[in-house]
Amino acid sequence: MTAHTKGSGLKWVGRAIRRLEDPALVTGQGRFTADLPAMHWVRFVRSPNASGKIAKIDAPNGATVITAADLKGVKKITPMLHKFNYKPVGQPVLADGVVRFVGEPVAVVVAASEEAAEDIADLVEVTIDETTPMIDARAALQSGAPQVHAEAPGNVILEGKFKTPDFDATWKGSYKIITVEARSRRQNATPMEARGGHAAYDASTGRVTLTCTTQMPHLMRTAIADVLGFAESDLRVIAPDVGGGFGQKMSLAAEYVVLVWLARKLKSSVAWTEDRRENLIAGFHARDQYITLAGAFDKNAKLLALKTDIVSNIGAYSCFPTTCGVEPLMAMAEMPGPYDVRHYECLARGVITNTCTMAPYRGVSRPVITFTLERLMDKAASAFAIDPIDIRRRNLIDKLPYTSAMGLVYDEATYKQTLEMAVKAIDVPAFRARQKAARAQGRHLGIGFATFSERTGYGSPAFAARGMEITPGWETVILTVDPSGFVEARIGSSPHGQGLRTTLAQIIADEIGVTPDVIKVVHGDTDIAPYGWGTFASRSLVISGGASLIAAQKVRAKLIKIASHMLEAAPHDIMLENGTAKVAGTDRFVSIAKMAREAYHQTHRFKGEIEPGLTETGSYDPPGTFSNACHVAIVEVDVETGRVTVEKFLVAEDAGRIINPMIADGQVHGGIAQGIGNALLEEIIYDESGGILTANLADYMPPTAREIPPIELHHIETPSTTSITKAKGLGEGGCIGAPAAIINAINDALSEYGVQIDEMPATPQRIRAALRASSLPSPLWGGEKGTA
Repeated sequence: MTAHTKGSGLKWVGRAIRRLEDPALVTGQGRFTADLPAMHWVRFVRSPNASGKIAKIDAPNGATVITAADLKGVKKITPMLHKFNYKPVGQPVLADGVVRFVGEPVAVVVAASEEAAEDIADLVEVTIDETTPMIDARAALQSGAPQVHAEAPGNVILEGKFKTPDFDATWKGSYKIITVEARSRRQNATPMEARGGHAAYDASTGRVTLTCTTQMPHLMRTAIADVLGFAESDLRVIAPDVGGGFGQKMSLAAEYVVLVWLARKLKSSVAWTEDRRENLIAGFHARDQYITLAGAFDKNAKLLALKTDIVSNIGAYSCFPTTCGVEPLMAMAEMPGPYDVRHYECLARGVITNTCTMAPYRGVSRPVITFTLERLMDKAASAFAIDPIDIRRRNLIDKLPYTSAMGLVYDEATYKQTLEMAVKAIDVPAFRARQKAARAQGRHLGIGFATFSERTGYGSPAFAARGMEITPGWETVILTVDPSGFVEARIGSSPHGQGLRTTLAQIIADEIGVTPDVIKVVHGDTDIAPYGWGTFASRSLVISGGASLIAAQKVRAKLIKIASHMLEAAPHDIMLENGTAKVAGTDRFVSIAKMAREAYHQTHRFKGEIEPGLTETGSYDPPGTFSNACHVAIVEVDVETGRVTVEKFLVAEDAGRIINPMIADGQVHGGIAQGIGNALLEEIIYDESGGILTANLADYMPPTAREIPPIELHHIETPSTTSITKAKGLGEGGCIGAPAAIINAINDALSEYGVQIDEMPATPQRIRAALRASSLPSPLWGGEKGTA
């Protein structure tokens, strides 16, 4: 049962109300960066080569073309860690002397229109003396490999090592060692709206307003002011409606720095809208990892120890502000996942290559480590001749709170319960019977399970553990009841599709006794919103929600004090409900609107006992909380073509207190859709020279409605003891578990051929190749291997 604030008769939390932000969006009234007019438009000239020295840049006569030589005094973008042998590597906002990946900005064209800028950019000739590029991370680690940056010898930009005491003895004493060599190919987040920016100079103040597609407006302002060397107060950053971000839009783009520099130089407005090709080659990538994971088991298939080697391709530069450590270090910290394993050894390396810079993407490393860990569990089940469900039952955490081998504290959760809920709902015996019948007909069905934990809502202590020079985490909310009785919440978070305006309004409404429709949530404007860290890492509802609750509790206390004075009643007899303050057991009441008017316009009546106005601030910086889930996929594999059809997807999830079930389900649905793309379709492919072969949506294939199966969701609500709203984050869970469940299902479908798919995406070509390589007869060769 969801608990509600005492004295509130509304109970909005837990209700599936419609999103307050949707009417403007679905009626075409949204406000996006590209809607703004500009005096000047820019187009970036990008490197056609992955590695080399810039010999010459030739521009057409009369064209305005800016290169690194013009940007005197502009600093490099240099994110910083103070741990893990991190090597700081600076990124020039325009390539200066050398290029390090295809798509790196080399010059910028300024023209009167977007079309003219593009035409001129096509005429700019960049001559590059090519050098040997390093594209693959393992190749970049080889002795004698060309160095991408002199500052990072051996192309290793960071290295994390961890080993628990007595690991070696436990490893040697184990009964069986199971190993998986996992490969996660490179992805792009492909938000519906690509990146873009509009910088406008105000001659009256000397300020610049940058409107851009960012998830972190305040940090963009700080970073750009630092790089360009001027007062932060001279820059305003606005994130209007943003058409998806998924992590790609939280990192500082060099293009935004150039836009602000141009606006100040030209004393005018300049704009840039990224096209899809640019986004696919230069708009931050993710997921490119090799993981070798070995598990040591006892004779009862109990996991005793894990040993892993993580090689993460971080691209040509380190992303700001999280640094390139975000993927390898998360993989190291969270690899044990939901399993009770006390001994752990890990080597995690970030490797520089001549490829596009990597940045967080929904789930960050967890889709990869969950995929690897869940493949290990299925392989172990096969080696021990037990059911994949049973091996999970034997190893999932069941005593909480639980401290992992890495020292992470898991709060109350339901790892085994969600597994059992999913097993019951999917009806495994019925599926196995149907699978057997289908095989007799030459059809190949498979079922796959994935259990995982999702670390969410973690504040500054978690980021400080990485040694980040910029340590995000906390959030602040400023809550005001204005003289008309309407409520405004100004938040540091910057939502871009999560429904945060609605869920925060529900939390606030319950606390102060109003309806959500009188609450306006304001965000994404550094001149108005309090300093905050934006929206990422399944944190906003937990942290911004917690700050909203703290601010609302303060406003509630003040409203009760005002009502007590106006109604001449004891504070403990005051109830806030239906937009009024009421004396319990009587018909005496006063509207919140009237109390607000008194708080501003009749302050003399309170004789100094109550401060003027109705504005309170809440800040929140929690340690974090763990959501958990079990994902189940049923697939059919066409062994003749390698095509995979996902027939059904089921989720049993525990994300604590659910504030809005409709929004929660929508977040899970969206994550699963992206997880399906990760599992089956999406892959950025480089050729040996560093050229991208997937620079359009015909070659880079995100999932469509055709690929999305019926999705069945089940929720358990275990209130978090480390979150004051009792809620946990769930924004990334769908993306984390789906790839592992689907690829486990593919392997189950092909088990009669001895096929092992340990790479994602599992494309038709890879499935066919695995069937050809199988040691067992395959239908592709009419029962005889090697004759296809």
